[in-house]
Amino acid sequence: MMALVMDNVFSWLEDGWFAEAVRGTAYLYPMLESVHIIGIALLIGPAAAFDLRLLGLGRRALRVTTAANYLLRLSHLGFVIAAATGVAMFLPGASLIADRGSAPWKLGLILLAGLNILIFHRRTYRSVADWDMDQPTPVAARLAAVVSLTSWSGVTIAGRLLAYT
Repeated sequence: MMALVMDNVFSWLEDGWFAEAVRGTAYLYPMLESVHIIGIALLIGPAAAFDLRLLGLGRRALRVTTAANYLLRLSHLGFVIAAATGVAMFLPGASLIADRGSAPWKLGLILLAGLNILIFHRRTYRSVADWDMDQPTPVAARLAAVVSLTSWSGVTIAGRLLAYT
């Protein structure tokens, strides 16, 4: 029953005007792909640099709050770009993409990364004043950094596998 509902939803998405526009406009899909890659770079590059700071790199040279203020803003912009272009690329082939083996991995890892961010900012980061500079990063922050690096790497790999699985 649920599979039938999902098939109907995916068909409805594929038949929408935007999906038709993406399918029917020359070079639109490759342009979306290119902008998606830029979004991924803006998301993962600064997030990885921040995660490395949490893991101790530059502990004596750069405050965690300074790194967060500069790097995480770029990551947020990258996420918006990657999410918008990702949805736009998903719509024209929703049924086919959703049926690929890597699709649930990509979505699951995005959810894991989001949950990790939420927990980090709601709990661990609240005490950043105690470990902002020249102090060992708490285990919870280091664990969040490892989960972040791992999950975003997995999202990238699963995303590339969408084309091949």
